[in-house]
Amino acid sequence: MVLRNIFSKLKKLFLRIRSRILTEYTIMHLYPAIYKKYASKPCNENKVIFVESRLATLSNSFRIMYSTLEAETDYELSSHFLRKTFVDDLEYVRNCKALIKDMATAKCIFMDEATHIFAKINLRPETSFVQLWHGCGAFKKFGYSVQDGKFGASRRAKTRYPVHTNYTLVTVSSDEVIKHFENAMNLTDKNIVRATGVSRTDIFYDEAFIKSSYSKLYSLLPEARNKKVILYAPTFRGNVEAAVAPDKLDIYMMEQKLSDKYILILKHHPLANKPPEIYGKFAYDFSEKMSVDELMCVSDICISDYSSLIFEYSLFERPMVFFAYDLDEYFDERGFYYDYDELTPGPVFKSTDEITDYIMDIDSLYNKNTIINFRNKFMSACDGNATHRIINEVFGEEYNKHRINKCQK
Repeated sequence: MVLRNIFSKLKKLFLRIRSRILTEYTIMHLYPAIYKKYASKPCNENKVIFVESRLATLSNSFRIMYSTLEAETDYELSSHFLRKTFVDDLEYVRNCKALIKDMATAKCIFMDEATHIFAKINLRPETSFVQLWHGCGAFKKFGYSVQDGKFGASRRAKTRYPVHTNYTLVTVSSDEVIKHFENAMNLTDKNIVRATGVSRTDIFYDEAFIKSSYSKLYSLLPEARNKKVILYAPTFRGNVEAAVAPDKLDIYMMEQKLSDKYILILKHHPLANKPPEIYGKFAYDFSEKMSVDELMCVSDICISDYSSLIFEYSLFERPMVFFAYDLDEYFDERGFYYDYDELTPGPVFKSTDEITDYIMDIDSLYNKNTIINFRNKFMSACDGNATHRIINEVFGEEYNKHRINKCQK
């Protein structure tokens, strides 16, 4: 047993050292060399690339942009799935090498998350590098705003491997949050971050999508036709590599008080490991059954905590409740751009009792103006036209030359 423990510790140490050496070699030498070699070829004016850092399919941050370009143009679209933290180091490097070879001749690259693989690559001037980001508004601190903290990387690491380099455009949801993104991404060019709106929020203005979301819910859960839907959509706890789902909501208590009028649907963060199991006819885990966008469309109330989905949900002007039982701990680990109690457009509670009591009397307690003011401040550019606004920023007049129907305006 002792020898086994020693061997296990030595193996972990070896893998950690190998990972650091591999990171240093690939970022500082290998990736720039590969890019330089393949960038000597002519730029392909038709090539547009989408880069997914972790997931195995395109996230909702990309889908509307991808489907719009696919439907309207003759651009050659391709996707790369790096699978960071989901595959071993060597496979990740192979995925990165394939991306770099491909993007060396690309006209445009879309991302929705930070990655340090571009840290020492100088993109050719013909290439647009667009950061769509995966969160609206400005809630939890990230990037350079949390360097040397419990959640963020060290200042030394961010200086040596800067993750927010080469951007030609960063899209955000309103003018209010530009300053926070510039700070978090250490962007000195004040015209890179622009309030174009966020592409994926266009879906919430699509009546066909909203209608199909309700149809899907009723097909999966017929009893929802006669009940109001409470969506519980918390963010994960811990770091990305070891994300866990919170389990402090007392579902049994909620069932006793609310089940005559409501059902509860849980949607855990896609990176959260081993979410708590739930039973009964009141609460249902739909994490794998419906997308968060679909669930936001069909829910009457949203319970969240520190998730940026509250910005998207404000577009519906429906009630929000905040279950912040670990607020002090979470703030100490991550921090926020605004005072939490002043930012949240709904009551903040630390117990399930308080949440259920509020929901039972929600008709008299809910203040819609609070949500409207919040929406106007943080989501003013998300009006259903963000995708084409971004396309105009990125491609300009060249876009019309690539339209399948050249006469289409």
